[in-house]
Amino acid sequence: MKNLFFAACAALLFIACDKAKIDVKTSTGTDSIANEEWKPVDSATANKAWMDFATPGDMQKMLAKSDGVWSGENTMWMEDGGKPMTSTSTTTNKMIFDGRYQSSEHKGNFMGMPFEGMSITGYDNAKKKFVSTWIDNMGTGLMTMEGDWDASKKSIEFKGKMTDPTRPGKDCNMREVYTFVDDTHQTLEMYGPDSKTGKEYKTMEIKYTKK
Repeated sequence: MKNLFFAACAALLFIACDKAKIDVKTSTGTDSIANEEWKPVDSATANKAWMDFATPGDMQKMLAKSDGVWSGENTMWMEDGGKPMTSTSTTTNKMIFDGRYQSSEHKGNFMGMPFEGMSITGYDNAKKKFVSTWIDNMGTGLMTMEGDWDASKKSIEFKGKMTDPTRPGKDCNMREVYTFVDDTHQTLEMYGPDSKTGKEYKTMEIKYTKK
């Protein structure tokens, strides 16, 4: 059944993308976009690629070790060199979709207000990169990031973008370094642009301890 499913996915992909041009509907009509980089793939190769893409491996197993409830000691800086603000939080991690992704729910407080956030983290077998999304009750946007595993530092460095509400229509670059200190301790460091200079600085650090 699983092989049949992936074969069907591959077939649908061929049907959708086997042309040199893709028709896209726009507000002014239908435009054709040349797909010059597309290369034909035989069904056996495509089926194997889909199987490899969908099968959890060592990176997903590494994420699964973080399942459980974690307490966080948070330090935040509103500007470069500013006075640090501290708080506490709780994070609950759980692998979903048969060990393919990790869902994380975060609860705490921010400047005296209740804070809730949710992230989905996974390892993209095709890209060979970790991927992450983030949403919370302090905004209406979605932050997306990709990262590489550094075995020597036992860390993932994520890079991505999020909405900058102070500059309508613009995104700002974000960076996160997630370090797996040991089985019961982790550290998250977040970096973003200073609102006055635009230069990167550390905006937040969370020290996690597994309960």
